[in-house]
Amino acid sequence: MAHPRTPVRRATRLRALLGTVSAAALLAACGGMAPRMATMPFAQASLPANIQVPAGNRVAWETVGAGDITYECRDKAGAAPGAMGPTEWVFVGPEAVLRDRSGQQVGRYYGPPATWEANDGSKLTATQLAVAPSGPSSLPYQLVKANPATGTGALTGVTYIQRVALTGGVAPTTPCTAQTKGQRQTVKYQADYIFWKAS
Repeated sequence: MAHPRTPVRRATRLRALLGTVSAAALLAACGGMAPRMATMPFAQASLPANIQVPAGNRVAWETVGAGDITYECRDKAGAAPGAMGPTEWVFVGPEAVLRDRSGQQVGRYYGPPATWEANDGSKLTATQLAVAPSGPSSLPYQLVKANPATGTGALTGVTYIQRVALTGGVAPTTPCTAQTKGQRQTVKYQADYIFWKAS
């Protein structure tokens, strides 16, 4: 004869099984929400031609930089020093944290001069080769040729760096006048920095 509590036990096992299946489904759904770039290799085909890295190089490291860009209110380029002429916000330098695609901090980006530094101590500066518009409220795309890295680590052997996937970073919208010369303001920005090495 069946034990009188057998239906209860079966119901308990069924609930546990359904709970396991539900948890697995939830994990699968969450996995599907991961950033597309976290699992797919970087492709530059959609970038302006002047921002694309020449053949003979491969992606070595993908990072996301987020932080501040500092601007200073100064005389416009070409204006006579000390004159009460036109003024403008001038890019001073960045200060950002670099994270890998999983969100782990892997380095810093700061300046002047613009410097990329990995957590392992390797760091480098670079020479700008090209820029291209990325949007009215974002910094432009940028391609730079890396100078030889100092230290040994992730940045050793880097040949080019691309700045892509930009958000923010443009000059402040507050007035820059002769009366506010010398004042500084920071604006938030985010950009992907893609590091290339010779293949």
